[in-house]
Amino acid sequence: MRFIGVSKAYGQNVIFDRFSLEIEPKTILSVVGPSGQGKTTLLHLASGLIEADGGQIVREESEQGSVSYLFQEPRLIPTSTVFSNVELALRESERCAKIRAQITAHYLEMVGLWTDRALYPAKLSGGMRQRVAIARAFAHQSRLMLLDEPFQSLDIKLRYSLMEAFLKLWNESPKTTIFVTHDPREAIALADAVCCLGDPSTPLLYQTIDTPREARGIDDEALLALEGRLIKALLGA
Repeated sequence: MRFIGVSKAYGQNVIFDRFSLEIEPKTILSVVGPSGQGKTTLLHLASGLIEADGGQIVREESEQGSVSYLFQEPRLIPTSTVFSNVELALRESERCAKIRAQITAHYLEMVGLWTDRALYPAKLSGGMRQRVAIARAFAHQSRLMLLDEPFQSLDIKLRYSLMEAFLKLWNESPKTTIFVTHDPREAIALADAVCCLGDPSTPLLYQTIDTPREARGIDDEALLALEGRLIKALLGA
């Protein structure tokens, strides 16, 4: 996906001004930045929910089609079971109920919720509800995935557990992904590249991460240095 000279303003509030950014297909780009500096607008532009005032947003062939969106709130249907909340995401793309059930079972097993499939959202913990949302996002047959701070309100242990569940599913079916977060360490843990917004015309920082995700430790000097640069960019924004 490429943002080429993109401009977007809300009245006098200029969010992007001839802004350019390239995301390699089937990679994860983490986006950080202060509030009000365009993170959610970037997601909305990528999804097509809003149109740019100028410039182009180009999707590669592998990114064409529908979009999966994962929000901070799970946004489950309260009157539907865990199973039904995931299965509903398949009804537009798969007519066969048996195949829908098989796909739903696969993703619920992947996030460790198959035995809880008959429960309703009110009976689930916050982490379990977000696991359902992750399973639903991957069950939906999309080629572009957008995440808007989906782990932000959770404690650190649960946050990393959900990140692990997300990566387990993503590794099974990689797709171009834009992951918005306020947490530099979270951004580095998930991404193939990180980007810091804060200037309408250009990223304050853009850095690819060569260290394989499974080898990224909390005491890795290169990653700690990158975290420091991200924090410095955020503070200077």
